[in-house]
Amino acid sequence: MVIRQRILVALIALFAISPAWALSSIEASVDRNPAIEGEYLVLTVKADDDVKTAKLDTSALLRDFIVGRTSVSRSTQIVNFDSRKETRWQILIAPKTTGQLQIPALTIDGIASQPINLQVAPQGSQPQQAKNLFIRTSLSTEQAYVGQLVTYKVKLFLAVELQRGVLSAPNIEGASIKQLGEDVDTTELVNGRRYRVIERTYAIIADKAGDLDISGADFQGDVLVQSQRRGGMFSFNESRPMQAKSSPATLTVMPIPPQYHGHWLVSDLVALNEDWQQQESYEVGTPITRSFNLLASNADETSLPELAFNLPKGLKSYPEKAQRQTVVRDKQVVAQISQSIAIVPTQPGEYTLPAIEVPWWNAHTRKQELASLPARTITVVAPEGSVEPSPYVAATPAEKSGLSLWFWSTLIFAILWLVTLIAWVRQRNQPRVVAPVADKSHPHTSNEVSLQQACEKGDVGNVLLILQRNLSAARGQQLNLAQIAALSPALGAAISDLQTAAYSSAHSQADFTALLNAVASLDSQTSIVKNSPLSPLNPQ
Repeated sequence: MVIRQRILVALIALFAISPAWALSSIEASVDRNPAIEGEYLVLTVKADDDVKTAKLDTSALLRDFIVGRTSVSRSTQIVNFDSRKETRWQILIAPKTTGQLQIPALTIDGIASQPINLQVAPQGSQPQQAKNLFIRTSLSTEQAYVGQLVTYKVKLFLAVELQRGVLSAPNIEGASIKQLGEDVDTTELVNGRRYRVIERTYAIIADKAGDLDISGADFQGDVLVQSQRRGGMFSFNESRPMQAKSSPATLTVMPIPPQYHGHWLVSDLVALNEDWQQQESYEVGTPITRSFNLLASNADETSLPELAFNLPKGLKSYPEKAQRQTVVRDKQVVAQISQSIAIVPTQPGEYTLPAIEVPWWNAHTRKQELASLPARTITVVAPEGSVEPSPYVAATPAEKSGLSLWFWSTLIFAILWLVTLIAWVRQRNQPRVVAPVADKSHPHTSNEVSLQQACEKGDVGNVLLILQRNLSAARGQQLNLAQIAALSPALGAAISDLQTAAYSSAHSQADFTALLNAVASLDSQTSIVKNSPLSPLNPQ
C-alpha cells in the first residue's frame, strides 16, 4: 500500500513539473510543385498546438489564387508521458496566372510560416498521366436548333480512391438542363495509367437562338492518398480535399426555320406505329381498340405533340391519357408517347379512319419530314339476330299519345290487380257464409243495388271487385275473375269487354249494362244459390 501511494505521488509531481505546451511553430507545404494554371492544389498548414480554426487568416492568398474549400483536423499524441498536439488546415488553392508565384507567410499569434515559391505552368502542359483527378466533357453537337435536345457528357477520372464527393451540373442561362439516366462507373486506360471513370449524361434544351455559354461541370470532394508521417517509416492513407472543373464550352443555337409548318419537333429520327387487330367487319357497339406509339431520337418527351383523332360521324372515340417518357437506349436518348383509343361504332356502314400525320424537322438533313399512318377502312354491321335500325326520326304526336295510352293502361291494370289481391286476402280472413241472392222478382236487393250503383258510377275496378266478392260469397269459395268468366259465355264476354275498355280508357255505359244482364241471366242451379230458409251447414 505504501509503495502504491509513493508511485501516485511521483506521477503527480511529474505532471506538475512538466512544462506547459504552447504554439511554437507553423509549417506550410503544398502537395505538388510546379502547379497548373486554374487547377487546384492542396496547401497544408500545421500548427504544433490546439489552435482555434478562425485564428488562421487566409485572405493574403486571394491576390494570386482562387481559394476553395478548407478542412480542419486536430490530433493529440502522448509518447513517454510527452503530450503533443497538432492542428492542421488543408486549403484548396488554384493559381490565377502562370509563372513564378509565391504563397505568402501565414501568421497565427505572432508566429509565421515560411513563404513558398510556386512555379505555375499553363494548362495542358502537364502530362496526363501525372494527374490524379480531372474532368472531361463533350457535346453531342456544337450547333443545334431551339428546342433540340443536346447531350452533354461529363467524365470524372480518378487515379486515387474517392472517399466522398459531389459532381455538379454546369450553370447555363437560357436553357434547361436535366440528368438522363443513372451514373455509369467504369475504368479506362489513359496514357498507360488506369483510372476509375464516373460518367454522367445531361440533356440541354435551349429556349432561344444565339450562343449558349456552358460554364463546365464541377467536382468537390475528398480522396485518400498515401502520406508518410514525419519521423515514421510507414505510409498511411489520409483524406485530402480535391476540386476539379471542366473547361467551358459554347453551343450555337439556331432559330426555327421559317419554312417549317406544324407543331415544332426537331429530332434525328421520328417513327409512328400502331397496334390493333383489324377484322373484316365489326358489330355496332363493339369497341375497337387502337394503340399508338410515337418515338423520337434525341428529343425530349415534352416536345412530342398530342395525337389528333378525327373520326367520321357514326363513330365515337374514347381516348386514354397519353403516357410520356424519356429513356436512354444504347447510349441514345429516345422520347416516347404512348396512347390508346377506343372507337365505338353507333351505326352500321362503311367508315374511313383518316390518316394520322406528325410533322418533324430532321436536324441532319435540315428538312421537314412527315411520320404518318395510312387511312383505314372498316365495315360495321348490325349485331347478329337484330333488326337493322331505320334512320332516326322524331316521334309524332300520335306516337307520343300511344306511348301515354300504353303507360296508363299498364298502370290501371296493376292497380286493379293490387286491389283484387287485397280484397281476396280480406275475404279469406272473414267467416264463410252463403249470402242469398235477390230474386228476380225483387231486383232491388242490397247486393245487386251495390253492383248496380258501381256500374252507374263507371268505376271498372270497383265493379269487378264487387262482382268477385258477391259471386265468391254465393258459391261458397273464393273465385278469381278467370273462374267467374268461365261461369257463362255472356259473363266472360262482359268481363273481357270491361277490362279492354279500362285499358284504353274508352269504356261506355253499355259495357256495364251487358255485365248486369249477364249476371242476371246466370242459371241459378249452376251459378247462384237462392235464398233458403234453412241455416247454412257448419255454421261458424
